[in-house]
Amino acid sequence: MIELQLKRIAKRPTYTIGRLYTRRLESGKLSPWKYFCDTLEPHWIDFHHGGRKTKGKTAIPEGRYPVVVTMSPRFKRWLPLLVGVPKYSGIRIHSGNTSADTKGCILVGRNTEVGRVTDSHRTLYRLMQIISHRDEGEPVFIEVE
Repeated sequence: MIELQLKRIAKRPTYTIGRLYTRRLESGKLSPWKYFCDTLEPHWIDFHHGGRKTKGKTAIPEGRYPVVVTMSPRFKRWLPLLVGVPKYSGIRIHSGNTSADTKGCILVGRNTEVGRVTDSHRTLYRLMQIISHRDEGEPVFIEVE
């Protein structure tokens, strides 16, 4: 099993910055969390206290979601897809640099500039390598905090 953990660390009016960590089940034990990259999402809202979704402009609710790799109709390539996100569909992990590049999805990269991620294509490639090099049928989950 591969687990991803997204910890949101900067909730701004127009974007949300997070840190993505990885770990895997090896010989019956989960390895320690390891920092992988930074993330960028649309602005965060507090769903638990009456926050309302704005289509394409708000980050997904906190929770634990299965991740599958499917062909993205929008990007025409295989990308991770979060399954079962309440009130959302088509939430993927993909490359991009600003909150304008996401409609609720999670962008991966390095937060080297305020409100942006850089090195996104290379970071996505590295994440896809981790996800692809698992045993067939081995599940992937993401915990969004």
